Amino acid sequence: MALVAAAVTLLSLSSELTFFQDSWDFLINRRELSADALLQPHNEHIVVFPVAIFQLLLHGFGMDSARPEFVVLSLFLLATAVVLFAYVRRRTGPWPALMAATVLLFLGPAWQDLLWPFQIGFVGSVLCGVAMLLALDRDDGRGDALACALLVLAAGFSSLGLAFAVGAAVNVWQRRRDRGLRRAYLVAAPLLLYAAWYLGWGHDAETHLSAHNVLVSPRFVWQSLIGSLDSLLALATIFGETVGRSQWAIVALAAIVALAVRAHRRGRRIPPQLWPVLAAALAFWLLAAFNFIPGREPYSSRYLYVSCVFVLLIGANLLQGVRFSRPALLAGGALTLAIVGFNLVPLREGRDFLREQTVLTRSDLAALEIARESVDPAFALTPEVAGSSYLVNVTAGGYLAAVEGYGSPAYSPAELAAAPEAGRAQADVLLANALPLTIETEAGAGAAGGKRCARLRGATGAAAPSLLLAAGVSAIELPPGGPGRIGLRRFAAGEYPLQSEVAGGTTTLLRIPRDAAARRWRLRVEAAQGARVCQRASR
Repeated sequence: MALVAAAVTLLSLSSELTFFQDSWDFLINRRELSADALLQPHNEHIVVFPVAIFQLLLHGFGMDSARPEFVVLSLFLLATAVVLFAYVRRRTGPWPALMAATVLLFLGPAWQDLLWPFQIGFVGSVLCGVAMLLALDRDDGRGDALACALLVLAAGFSSLGLAFAVGAAVNVWQRRRDRGLRRAYLVAAPLLLYAAWYLGWGHDAETHLSAHNVLVSPRFVWQSLIGSLDSLLALATIFGETVGRSQWAIVALAAIVALAVRAHRRGRRIPPQLWPVLAAALAFWLLAAFNFIPGREPYSSRYLYVSCVFVLLIGANLLQGVRFSRPALLAGGALTLAIVGFNLVPLREGRDFLREQTVLTRSDLAALEIARESVDPAFALTPEVAGSSYLVNVTAGGYLAAVEGYGSPAYSPAELAAAPEAGRAQADVLLANALPLTIETEAGAGAAGGKRCARLRGATGAAAPSLLLAAGVSAIELPPGGPGRIGLRRFAAGEYPLQSEVAGGTTTLLRIPRDAAARRWRLRVEAAQGARVCQRASR
């Protein structure tokens, strides 16, 4: 039931969303099946399997909708919850395992990993890494071979796989006396493959390793632990892309440790399986700390999913052998339901943020397609023209080439005209820059002439008159007098997103290139002395 509920929730929340941020790098710049496309690093990460999955989905389903990517991400999330359940069940029983898996399925503060298909890299590494730990539980040759294969997969999804390799190495060292060191192959093989990738491609990846980051890494580890407990217990609140932290997590941490110490005093030793998990968690937190830059805080949404999985694995080992009474299980179940309810709030807030970005993305891309005949292929969707900092991977040439081969996720002109106002206004801004519209002002009024002229009465503010413009050159003559303001819009309805100050006694030439949309621009002139507008259609 928890899996079905999670699947329905995640797919419902993502139903209106489109591609976001780094996903565009894969869709635009890694469309071809080649060694470079698969092996080039993304930031500091290896992304072989995420790129392969995106390519398969792109070639199989096109780019009209992001739905296939969301379905695959949901399947990965469900599978991760299943392997987590299996791992925790072996140590604490089915009911605590169900609680842990349920909280993970609805981990709202980690909304980026739950609602952003690009994060399949982290999620894939976690899935294969936890499955690898399960394989090591077999403590036999087949388990080792399976663990080796899973570790290769974990390392191919993201560099997070290195943290699980550290955990596997600890397991090999623990079992060296009775099983020997020949098992080291299960760590050596993935690490050799990773080293080969690093020598060929990964050494070009950016790095933010610094002495300062190393020195403050213990604080990063502590904040990761506390932020994870905050999220697992629904004590965190979302702010943009990060979560706030409370001190109640320290109380929860103390309670878990107290239970573990109590069990130890009753003759239960700390299970040896704890140390590989603890080593993997510390490796992840330290590697993240060493490469810290603003935006990669330990409590950032995309890091919380990984950290919470490690905390659940550590907790399962600390509580191994503890027998929970029926009242304790009932209380735990009630608490789990309450946590899920509270964590749905940041999950929905994350969805709302992505939905806002979806409107801007589809509007900006619609404008880019409308301007395709005249836009410079190198035109980039910078925050200044796109109204969003999440489209920096998109250039006109790359995007339009992808659209030609795989379809368009953008609004059609009719859909853009009915889109939320924020998207329509931003589309006008991007269109003006992409076409581009040009404007020149020269001294003197009344020299433009032309047969298609209209006089606009003098007025300012909302009462100022407006008229529709065709593609071509329009001369806006402002008689001597005070300054005026020219406003332009095309798809926007509540405002004129494009405005320019003009002096009295001047003529302003506005050039509008032809494009792929029939909708005309609307001009408003605010000037107390009125104005004359003469239009010459383009040939």
